[in-house]
Amino acid sequence: MKATLIARQAVRPWIEKSTGTILLGVSGGADSISLAIATLLEAGDREVIPVVIDHGLQERSDIVAAQTVEKLLKIGFAKVEKIQVAVDITDGIEASARRARYAAFDDVAKKYQSKIFFLGHTENDLAESVLLGLARGSGTRSLSGIAEVHGIYIRPFLKIIRATTELVCQENGIEPWKDPHNEDLQFARVRVRKNILPAMERDLGPGISDALARSSRILREDADALDELAEEFIESSDPLDVQALSTLPKAIRIRALRALIYRAGSPVGSLTYDHIEPIEALITAWHGQGATSLPGGVKVERISGRLSLSQQS
Repeated sequence: MKATLIARQAVRPWIEKSTGTILLGVSGGADSISLAIATLLEAGDREVIPVVIDHGLQERSDIVAAQTVEKLLKIGFAKVEKIQVAVDITDGIEASARRARYAAFDDVAKKYQSKIFFLGHTENDLAESVLLGLARGSGTRSLSGIAEVHGIYIRPFLKIIRATTELVCQENGIEPWKDPHNEDLQFARVRVRKNILPAMERDLGPGISDALARSSRILREDADALDELAEEFIESSDPLDVQALSTLPKAIRIRALRALIYRAGSPVGSLTYDHIEPIEALITAWHGQGATSLPGGVKVERISGRLSLSQQS
């Protein structure tokens, strides 16, 4: 039961310092099933409720969700929340499904007034996210990958590899669901998992996933520090004054601009470097250029030495 012990040790510190109901997202795959097993074993008398989401995007998804609930009851859970969500596909299947899933998670957390919601992402997921961020060319924050803690959401397995979660299932006699989307090469993440990472391991040597995950943690610390400096600038000065913005190092200025634009109405995470570049030019390469339109209907222009952020009608 070595793998199960590793999984239990990963969740233990988070359980020990939390109170109230513990929620966890369970898809039925090895990562989330092993998380469920470890959490239940460590929770003692604490209430632990798995949340199973049926996105309705695959044939027989309702059957898969029902089978996942059965497995969780077999493991020993007294209660499981099973939720069917409607996915409005606006920016790709993965992103749209993720948005619908987290909206459902938020609703369940409010229902139980839970302050802790476990998710089963592993070190492999972290490494894949770093490579996808590198391919997008979207900067340090993107390369920092998946956060271990984001609000109520906690990912205890980010230092555990996927092979360990599969062993946890084996040790406890549970057959995890194998998501066919995880074999579909139309998805960039699957191509990274199936083609790119194995090629890197083969050509550069073993340990690539661990090295990428380690780099992401370092980059997250750097990104957090720069974000804090940008926030200090916003709070302590007139953040729309062009002269004040021009005195900042570019790395901090871009973060301040991004934060201000999100507050003006652009969806969080929607801005790329190509969006920010013309805004940066309003400060550092001003020659009378006009307004720039951004996601969420935000319009940015320079007026009398200040940036103006407004919602387009």
